[in-house]
Amino acid sequence: MIQPRQHGAVRVWSLSTGPLQENAVLVAGTENEGFLFDPGDDAERILALVRGSGVTVRGILLTHAHFDHIGAVQPVREALGVPVWLHPADLPIYRLGAASAARWNLPFTQPADPEHGIAQGQPFTAGDLTLTARELPGHAPGHVVFVGDGFVVAGDTLFQGSIGRTDLPGGNHTQLLDGIARELLSLPDDVAVYPGHGPATTVGAERRTNPFLR
Repeated sequence: MIQPRQHGAVRVWSLSTGPLQENAVLVAGTENEGFLFDPGDDAERILALVRGSGVTVRGILLTHAHFDHIGAVQPVREALGVPVWLHPADLPIYRLGAASAARWNLPFTQPADPEHGIAQGQPFTAGDLTLTARELPGHAPGHVVFVGDGFVVAGDTLFQGSIGRTDLPGGNHTQLLDGIARELLSLPDDVAVYPGHGPATTVGAERRTNPFLR
């Protein structure tokens, strides 16, 4: 069983899934209610994590819609009986998930459309857990990050020592760098960053050492 990292009253689990090693993230407050982010693949492993954690998941929140972040959405939403949120600007990419995965010769279950959209500053609450969505396009047109108390679920915007690629359709390098500066580097140095791939890091570590942010 993966052990969560503690941020005050909040626990965060990160599980690497699928051939592209995408991180599904589970976040919960002290009342054991929370959200699941970016269930990319390996639905059974994700569901085992949820069951083992004892967390009641109130919804699936998507940072963006690239296929490696949404491959387990349909089986997980059905098993948990929860709705899905996605920024509307990423809906066209979401609907092309199966076609995108096919180009990599990867199996993929195309999920039904999300139930809800996401907007700048939108709060998400589950029990005593509160998160705020911030728009951060550049890797994908509708990419958002979710900021909590002492941590951020960053998707494919900021990684340990790197940033999201911007050579995919809808990508914009300048937009991504501007968004990172505005929405992430404005946070305190000790805020933990949970990226869509690779290990967790902190805002301060990336501010000091990330070569893309020099």
